[in-house]
Amino acid sequence: MIKKLPSGRWQVDLRTDGRGSRRIRKSFDSKAEAKRFETYVLTKSAEGKEWNPSKADNRRLKDLIQLWFNAKGVHLKDGERRKRCLDTIADFMGNPVARTVKPAAFLAYRAHKIQEGASKKTLNNHLGYLNAVFNQLNRLKEIDFDNPFRHVESIRLDERELSWLTVEQIRHLLTTIEGFSQNPHVHLLTRICLATGARWGEAENLQLRHVQEGKLTFVNTKSGKSRSVPVAPELFKEIQEHLKQHGGFSFSLSAFRRALEKSGIQLPAGQSAHVLRHTFASHFVMNGGDILSLQKILGHSNVTMTMRYSHLAPSHLLDAIQYRPVF
Repeated sequence: MIKKLPSGRWQVDLRTDGRGSRRIRKSFDSKAEAKRFETYVLTKSAEGKEWNPSKADNRRLKDLIQLWFNAKGVHLKDGERRKRCLDTIADFMGNPVARTVKPAAFLAYRAHKIQEGASKKTLNNHLGYLNAVFNQLNRLKEIDFDNPFRHVESIRLDERELSWLTVEQIRHLLTTIEGFSQNPHVHLLTRICLATGARWGEAENLQLRHVQEGKLTFVNTKSGKSRSVPVAPELFKEIQEHLKQHGGFSFSLSAFRRALEKSGIQLPAGQSAHVLRHTFASHFVMNGGDILSLQKILGHSNVTMTMRYSHLAPSHLLDAIQYRPVF
């Protein structure tokens, strides 16, 4: 639409794609100039181009990482660690202009890290961190280009071996800790994890205020949600007395690892104190506990994680005998 203004100038006022699209208004000294401009804009629109495109976004990858950190990462428990990881990835790629980065840049980084011995799970996490940066900034309208890594597939992982301790191994481990370790906390921490399925760090974080009414309340958990687990009266009283005496637990994971090595118990690579959590869950199911209760005790956000232990249920084991082929 072209109209004459009270000032005597001629104004072009149009929307190239109808109501809701970008509105363009520009004034000219003559109607002929206005008409030429209108024709130019409509021609560009027909070609799928803007008549006045915005300036190219030349921010580099580390600039976007910083934006993501300010908006989201600063609120995450591991936000600073993630940012350091992302900066390292960006440096490997040469810190390119973010809108020009290609999937091949990450694939080269991943291949290099695999040669260095990085685990597949770690590299899948790194891909997830990059996706989070672009997806978050897209949602916030900080960038107007697509996530360049959205079609990069994660590495398929083999199901991790689920290891747990037998009753004999539990007794042997506790006896080894008692006779070998000088750490005043490690024996009790081991029994807390075995009795509740707590992660080692969750048990170490216990304070006297978290030990109330026969229950242990674990806070600052991996899921961010607190949970309470009851324990036997004797263990409850021992924990209370220990915390009154010592004020809290100190870092004791190294002491546990040394005692575990001394015990001679063989575990899959990368597993140490987490075997205590697996042991609680495995014995819980083998002794007839149900999966949904176990999910709540372990603090899993969904039951899929807890289902890893379902094959240990007595009914499952009996079915294997009852319905096996007869020969």
